[in-house]
Amino acid sequence: MAGVITTGLHPKALWPGVLTWFGIGYGEHPDEYRDLYQVIEKPKRQYVEDVMTGGFPMLPVKPQGAPISYMTHAQIYTTRYTFVNYAGGFMVTEEDIDFNLYEELANSRAQSLGNSKRQTVETVAANVYNRAFNTSYLGGDGQVLVASTHPSAVGDWSNILAPAADISEAALEDLVTQIMQAEDHVGNKIRQMAESLHVPPALWFEANRILKSTLQNDTANNATNVLRITGEFPKGIKVNHYLTDADAYFARTNCPDGMKFFNSKDTGLQTDNDFDTANAKTKTSKRFVCGWSNPLGLYGSPGA
Repeated sequence: MAGVITTGLHPKALWPGVLTWFGIGYGEHPDEYRDLYQVIEKPKRQYVEDVMTGGFPMLPVKPQGAPISYMTHAQIYTTRYTFVNYAGGFMVTEEDIDFNLYEELANSRAQSLGNSKRQTVETVAANVYNRAFNTSYLGGDGQVLVASTHPSAVGDWSNILAPAADISEAALEDLVTQIMQAEDHVGNKIRQMAESLHVPPALWFEANRILKSTLQNDTANNATNVLRITGEFPKGIKVNHYLTDADAYFARTNCPDGMKFFNSKDTGLQTDNDFDTANAKTKTSKRFVCGWSNPLGLYGSPGA
C-alpha cells in the first residue's frame, strides 16, 4: 500500500523519523526563490499562457457633435510557461533492513533527497536571473530578460543600466531613476517603483553599506544617503546564493506581470515497498516552471 510500510521488515513507526529529517538538512538556507518571483499555484495544468496587451493611449479631442472614439486592447505577445516535472528517490535494500540498518539509512537518505530537491528548485529558479543577459534565452517579446531593445508601440525601451556599471550608490540611483521613468506599451507613464534589490553573496556587504549608511557611502561629503532617506527598495536587500555572476545585480519592481513562478504539484515524501525485491522505496517530485511575462518586472546590470 503506497505511503505505508506494510511488512514486518519495514516498521511503520520508523517513518515519522524519516519525515522529521526530510527537507531540513544541515544549516540549509531558507527558500530563496520566493524572493525572486511571484509564486502562483496552478495545479493540474500542462502549461500556462500569459497574453500581454497594450494599454489605451491618451484620449483624443472630441469635436462638438462628433461621436466618441472607442479604443480596443491590442495583443502584444504571448508567453507560454510549460511545466517540468523533477523527481528522484532512493531505496533501502532488504539486506540492509535485515541487518537493522533501515532507520539509519532511511533517515540519512531522506535528508539527502530533501537537499537534492531544494537545490533543484533554487538552481532552476536562479538560472532565469543568471541568464538574464544571455541571448540564448528569449522571452515572449523576442528579447532577453534584461535588455535595451524591448519593443513597444512607441519604440524600444530598456531595463538594463546603461552604461553598465558595478554596484555603487550612483549606479543604484541611476537604476531607480530609470525605473521611475518607465512607460507602458503605448507610451503612458506608469507608477513603477523598485521594490527589492537582489545580489549574489559577493555583493551582500557592499549593497548593505550603500543602502543603510546614514550619509553617502565611501565619501567625505556630509550629504544625506538619499536612497535610504527616500525608502528605495522598501522590501530590502535579498541575497541569493545561487546567482552565479559575482558582479550582476537586479531590482524587482511592482510590475504585476513580471517575474512568475508557477507551482503545479509537490508530492512531498512518498514511501512504498517493492514486492519482488522487498526493498523499501522512497520518492519525491515537484512540477513547476518559472520565468517572466513582462520584462518591466526586473531591471539590472551585469556589472562593468
